[in-house]
Amino acid sequence: MKTVGIIAEYNPFHNGHLYHLQAAKEKTGADYVVVIMSGNFLQRGVPALIDKYARSRMALLNGADLVIELPVCYAAGSAEYFASGAVALLDKLHVVDYLCFGCETEEDTLLSKAAAILADEPEEISGLIRSALKEGLTYPAARSQALTTCLDNPQLACILDQPNNILALEYRKALYNRKSSITPISVKRICAGYHDRSIDQPVCSATAIRETLHSGGIPEDFRGQVPESVFEILGQEYRSTYPIYEDDFSSMLKYKLLLRGQTPISEYQDISGDLSYRIQNELNRYKSFSSFADHIKTRQLTYTRVCRSLLHILLEIRRDDVTEWVQNGYIGYAKVLGLRRSAGELLSAIKEKSEIPMVTKLSGARSQMDENFYRMLEQDIWASDVYYTAVTDKYGKDFRGELNREISFEK
Repeated sequence: MKTVGIIAEYNPFHNGHLYHLQAAKEKTGADYVVVIMSGNFLQRGVPALIDKYARSRMALLNGADLVIELPVCYAAGSAEYFASGAVALLDKLHVVDYLCFGCETEEDTLLSKAAAILADEPEEISGLIRSALKEGLTYPAARSQALTTCLDNPQLACILDQPNNILALEYRKALYNRKSSITPISVKRICAGYHDRSIDQPVCSATAIRETLHSGGIPEDFRGQVPESVFEILGQEYRSTYPIYEDDFSSMLKYKLLLRGQTPISEYQDISGDLSYRIQNELNRYKSFSSFADHIKTRQLTYTRVCRSLLHILLEIRRDDVTEWVQNGYIGYAKVLGLRRSAGELLSAIKEKSEIPMVTKLSGARSQMDENFYRMLEQDIWASDVYYTAVTDKYGKDFRGELNREISFEK
């Protein structure tokens, strides 16, 4: 039995994701696909357009066999935390042979060299990064410049200017750090770029799809941009449970920021001293989640970084907690969002080999793990309840918290 792992957000699932999933199976000869998917909050510091259970169904209906939720502290973290948490989860299942990821380049050898350098991070690299940061560069730009200098390859700067290439680098680095037996496999991204906003092509970006949905309605020609099963789900749920955006959490975030005396802002993950100062001193200018993030961003504090930080405040993601979880192996459970009934062999193998428990029912989860990682699971539950509160407020639906949700089963 061969198994390939995929790390994704599927926000929402589209033809490019279908191509990637199919290519992953073809390139590896895998019998099963395990997807580690972000829950209701994402790496850019924003909520998912549509909830995790709907997105899990989209994946299962299009070739995934098992969908496991990436804990929110990693799903809403920087590229390094996102990749490290997801790779740790795949690795601890002890059934995954390959990790297949999409990227904008085919320079696998160059990315492998860069990943090995970053994993060891010699003083030469650290010094170059510090110097670049003092010049006013953002951390990603500083790291890119340092690697380009160290490897004496100007091409690397262009490669690391693309978001999927950055994640590909982080996946390779995480595998290297763990000395994992999982083999990395890349698939070249086709057609639309990550930020492409056009939907006039068979494979468009998730950005284009989200903007189309935001502008009003689901046009009939939208069928060509996503698999038919996804189109049906999007149609059934449109303006019933989605779309959800960061500004749907504006009031909740403002309330949390007003409570800053109870937990100093600097204690939350990703909050630097400079950012903490800006948040507190500019709070009187707060109008909405997005406008506040746009207002307090700087050259070094990008909009995405600020959004992530504000989300950490909203969801109670504290730096000390994340540090403790990382030091204890990143993850202590695999919370299942959905699975195919035909994946019995895969499930049996996981039950036999996995070093972490599979959580399919929250009611019995506490007895399956130590207290440290149960706190992580409680944070996931809290984050989902915050998300479904926004859904309830926006669309007038009856509130269904995480404890009342069931995993998806598909044939």
